[in-house]
Amino acid sequence: MNHQKMESMTTLLLIFSGFTLLSFPTSTDADYLYHICPNTTTFTPNSTFQSNLNRLLSTLSSNANRSTGFYNASVQTPNNDVYGLFLCRGDVVGTDSCETCVATATAEAPQRCPVEKQMVIWYDYCMLRYSNESFFSRADDKPSVYMWNTQNASSITDQNRFNEVLAATVTEVAAQTSNSSHKFATKETNVSGSITLYGFGQCTQDLSSGDCNWCLLAAATQIPRTSAGGRILKPSCNLRFEVYPFYSSAPPPPASNREGPKGKSKTPTSTIVAVVVAISVSVLLFVVGYCCITRRARKKYNYAVADELSGEYDITTVESLQFDFATIQETTSNFSDKLGEGGFGQVYKGTLSNGQEVAVKRLSRNSGQGTEEFKNEMVLVAKLQHRNLVRLLGFCLEGEEKILVYEYVLNKSLDCFLFDPEKQGQLDWSRRYKIISGIARGIMYLHEDSRLRIIHRDLKASNILLDGDMHPKISDFGMARIFGVDQTQANTNRIVGT
Repeated sequence: MNHQKMESMTTLLLIFSGFTLLSFPTSTDADYLYHICPNTTTFTPNSTFQSNLNRLLSTLSSNANRSTGFYNASVQTPNNDVYGLFLCRGDVVGTDSCETCVATATAEAPQRCPVEKQMVIWYDYCMLRYSNESFFSRADDKPSVYMWNTQNASSITDQNRFNEVLAATVTEVAAQTSNSSHKFATKETNVSGSITLYGFGQCTQDLSSGDCNWCLLAAATQIPRTSAGGRILKPSCNLRFEVYPFYSSAPPPPASNREGPKGKSKTPTSTIVAVVVAISVSVLLFVVGYCCITRRARKKYNYAVADELSGEYDITTVESLQFDFATIQETTSNFSDKLGEGGFGQVYKGTLSNGQEVAVKRLSRNSGQGTEEFKNEMVLVAKLQHRNLVRLLGFCLEGEEKILVYEYVLNKSLDCFLFDPEKQGQLDWSRRYKIISGIARGIMYLHEDSRLRIIHRDLKASNILLDGDMHPKISDFGMARIFGVDQTQANTNRIVGT
């Protein structure tokens, strides 16, 4: 009789523990963070585009259980193409949290952006993106959303020490993430005896290692200097750090292949009851504590949207930008495809190992800078990111060779259109106005909004490059600094340039 009562008590405790845990708010909920959908491109309700978008969202939702936690797809019909992907947070891949988040995202996205053709929506456990233009395998770091945690900043007593650890941690996270097959990594670093920094990085899995690393380092430059927690959300990557554990880093224990002895258990029922109660209470307290901490921390976040890179804390390292000369030779087929020649050197077309086309500028050998000065300038110029500036991807410095690697811009320079009688007709007034406005925005960024104050001093049509959509991109904007002309801060001693 006593044995039956003990078994009944054990059963009741198990049932009670199970219902208690199930009734508690679990972390599988999809917690919304932010969304962006510019109204520059819209579609008509009940149109072919909307039908294609619905098909795409259905496809993404039905693939949410993939073991990689990432999936991209497209629906293409004439003039109504739509491309999309989802990315689950690396530590929840293969769980209900991932599937629930993707299902929520695909359902909420059309409600938040009912007629916009392009959108990005972020949740705590996943991200969803779609567009009428293909963005697969492309590193997009704009638009950005950065959130910083205002609750735990007071816990940092030595901000300089914290900043040093943070810089090293996020740089290592970026490197580990870009070299990971799943483009996901975490790192824990002790700041002081009582404070541990938890870092997290992730990229969409269609990016190359180089593009992933670049995206995360760009995100790192937006980290506020005095925050003890925050995250930067971008279309192609995201970066986060906290002084409390916010991710699950422990892998599940391996299943045992050994079978236990068969027959009736010899363990006393009272022992079973004690173990069940202890485990249930421990799990319950852990879940309650974790949810309270994360929900309270989440409510303390401040939000901001950055259309361009901003922030005071610099992370980018020389090593992440430097190419060796042998790689440059291979990239350019030993400098065989010449694109042009300017006052600072010759420009060649090249192709990186990941297939990305680049423009390689082999600088003249009369630069006034030493090796370390040159490297420092490269790090600074590489951080100048704007839609109307040509992006610097890296550099090479070996012997007397000083080489810059830029993104390749399809339509070459503005002078090829202005002074070519056959191409002049492509520059109608609306296109010219768009080019002028873009140049003005780029110059304003260099003069007023960038982390450096740069006066171009050689602005001319041949230094304005045009991409595939005829958007202008200013090139050679760092040459005055790199070549060490007579310049002291914002004051010049003589007139130089064109």
